[in-house]
Amino acid sequence: MSHDDRGHSHGAALSRAGERHRRPLLVAFILIGGFFVVEAVAGFATGSLALLSDAGHMLTDVVGLGMALAAIQLASRFGSGATGSSHTFGLYRLEILAAFVNALLLFGVAIWVLVEAARRIRTGPEVLGVPMLIVAVLGLVVNLVAFMLLRAGSKESVNVEGAYLEVLADTVGSVGVIIAAFLLEGFGWTWADPVVAALVGVFILPRTWRLGRRAVHILLQAAPEHIDLDRLEGELRSIDDVVEVHDLHLWTLTSEMDAASAHLVVPTGADHHAVLDQARHLLSTRYDVTHGTFQVEPDSHEGCHELTW
Repeated sequence: MSHDDRGHSHGAALSRAGERHRRPLLVAFILIGGFFVVEAVAGFATGSLALLSDAGHMLTDVVGLGMALAAIQLASRFGSGATGSSHTFGLYRLEILAAFVNALLLFGVAIWVLVEAARRIRTGPEVLGVPMLIVAVLGLVVNLVAFMLLRAGSKESVNVEGAYLEVLADTVGSVGVIIAAFLLEGFGWTWADPVVAALVGVFILPRTWRLGRRAVHILLQAAPEHIDLDRLEGELRSIDDVVEVHDLHLWTLTSEMDAASAHLVVPTGADHHAVLDQARHLLSTRYDVTHGTFQVEPDSHEGCHELTW
């Protein structure tokens, strides 16, 4: 199988993976989108910041799941970088952009909740505990269903992982709202509502930070963290007839799709085909990088070290 064939096969596999994730994302989108309206109305009606906080998280879920679905649709349609398309790497990276926007939304919601919680602890507005409890229990059920739908896909796609983390935060938030409602009704502790809301905000911040950091790492085309560049360069240099390696680049295009390029310098008269085959075999078997582009050049060639940017 040629290099291009393997690249297209990998792209087709990712498209199939996207199709596999589409159905659970769509079901979760419908469930959470419908209940977001219920929870937002109930939050204003009961005066509960914890419910409004959970509704805010659900809104980011709706937006995030919608972007995830759009990313899968576009990546499936244009993913392989078809001939004539200006997107020569396809649109797989849309899922990374979606994950990054999800992280920004979650940060915004969490910070707003923390600020509002601090204000409400001082003012202590009246909150209707029983309606708050009923809505929170229903929200927990909806979140648990969505959580189970997205759990498997979160291990395969950073895009689905973003949606999964949001649903996880909402699940914890629903539990917190239930606890706050019990404390409010049982002991009259009005401070329980803003405190629980603040705890949910604090809970989600480190997880959101990790998701955002991972998305930015990929968008900046940094080398995958699990690959040691010095070791890779040394192993490429140890290939028969390779005397020098330069312009080594390694980056992640999208979830489970890493790419690499490098210049391999060989003696004049060396078998370029053998060197190319060994380099590609090394990348695919030891580092699971199936998209490798190598320029095999004789040591008598000049000019490759001279960059104009």
